[in-house]
Amino acid sequence: MFKLSPLLVLSIAATLLMIGVGMIVALLPQRVHAMSGSLSDVGLVASVFALAYLLAQLPVSALSDRMGTKRFLVIGYFICTASGIVFFASETTSGIYLGRAIQGVGEAPIWALGPAMLSLAYPTHKGRAIGTYNASIHLGLTCGPLLGLLIAPEGLNRAPFLVFAAFCFLSGLLVLLLLKPAPVPRSQRTTSVRQFLTVFRLKSTVVLLLGVLAYGAGYGVFVSVLPISLIETHGFGSASVNALFVVFYAAISISQIVSGVISDNVGRRGFLIWGMFLAAFGLASLTIFAGLWVFLPLGLTSIGLGMFCVASIAELNDSVADNLKGAISGCFYFFWGAGYVLGPLVVGNIASVVPYAGFTGLALLFFIQGLSVSLVRE
Repeated sequence: MFKLSPLLVLSIAATLLMIGVGMIVALLPQRVHAMSGSLSDVGLVASVFALAYLLAQLPVSALSDRMGTKRFLVIGYFICTASGIVFFASETTSGIYLGRAIQGVGEAPIWALGPAMLSLAYPTHKGRAIGTYNASIHLGLTCGPLLGLLIAPEGLNRAPFLVFAAFCFLSGLLVLLLLKPAPVPRSQRTTSVRQFLTVFRLKSTVVLLLGVLAYGAGYGVFVSVLPISLIETHGFGSASVNALFVVFYAAISISQIVSGVISDNVGRRGFLIWGMFLAAFGLASLTIFAGLWVFLPLGLTSIGLGMFCVASIAELNDSVADNLKGAISGCFYFFWGAGYVLGPLVVGNIASVVPYAGFTGLALLFFIQGLSVSLVRE
């Protein structure tokens, strides 16, 4: 069998999946709205996915440490394949919601177990490996909408859902046939809930996970509330909004690769602190910049969030034994997902009453998080 590095296999698989995701996330709201004509129904497209993702994240990640991360990763890709078929066949909004729930369950192991496997395969270069993997995810998300426009320019064609299913299936086959997981020492092949809970006795771990919550909130705000706010406050049009997504994904991707490589050599702490400080400064300075100049602070915020992301997940994996890599990575994405859901709700409600107040509050949260990491040394 032709042998490829774990990083290459996982990155190609994740890129293919996220190209498919990038295609359908723009189509699903349009399809639901065409079926029901209700904006509240459109909102459920995101909520159903997030709920299923959160509920699946911790049990899947914990079980993977006992039963094998590769197994759950392959299952995750094949579950996503099933969701694409459900999307294609659905004639009602209930069918779309079912597909989103299936997709949420399928993506839960993919986001968490990729970094877990890479931390085992590259113990001394996990920052570089995880940064590259996360960058491949965002590369796919960037390219997906462009491919979706080529396949379904009117937004209602069902063909992209079959393409999504095919990409998911191909990714699952790549992982199944070409990925060779790093072996876990026999002495570390068993784990327990009590053993895992001891991780949370460290203040540094708790503070770091709260930072992941804030990072998830910032990520959710960038892809939901912020674009609409910029339309109202900075005169953004559709082209500017698309450019915002490109800048956000590109800045996070590049900063994760660079920060991951450097943090392997000089340590994670500086990236955890200054990543949050940069994100806070950029978000707090939105009102200073008019028009398209606002891309400068938004780019700075994106870079800061990318720095914190790769440093935090690598730091968490550094803090546990090999038999807890899946569980701790699952915790990372559980807190990230919770922030992703809660952040837009809170910031959006505040910003609807007082423009910029919600973003200023989120910037303050970033600053407090950076300060907390700098003060906790346990």
